[in-house]
Amino acid sequence: VQLLESGGGLVQAGGSLRLSCAASGGTFTSYAMGWFRQTLGKEREFVAVISKNGGYTYYAGSVRGRFTISRDNAKNTVYLQMNSLSPEDTAVYYCAADAAPIMAVTTLPGQYDYWGQGIQVTVSS
Repeated sequence: VQLLESGGGLVQAGGSLRLSCAASGGTFTSYAMGWFRQTLGKEREFVAVISKNGGYTYYAGSVRGRFTISRDNAKNTVYLQMNSLSPEDTAVYYCAADAAPIMAVTTLPGQYDYWGQGIQVTVSS
């Protein structure tokens, strides 16, 4: 499975961005999909996850209420809508695919099977 993120860039504090992650080379509905982020010198941090059928989502406390994860299984794409961005959200964002059992989701990066190359999001103050 190949994952390709898009939609990153530079935005002012308080602004919004929507990240997309297009999957190819596999059966998209076989995977729970997660978003993670990483800044220089820090470990990769869980952001959000969505179950295979889109019926369950879970968020890190730092983004809950501001970010929304969704997926379009017909387009093999997962999205991360990011609102009310702050400079603390600046990071490289990664999408990842987890061949989880039905309806299972995980926040642990080591449990994910495939990763995108990452995309930079920079929030200026």
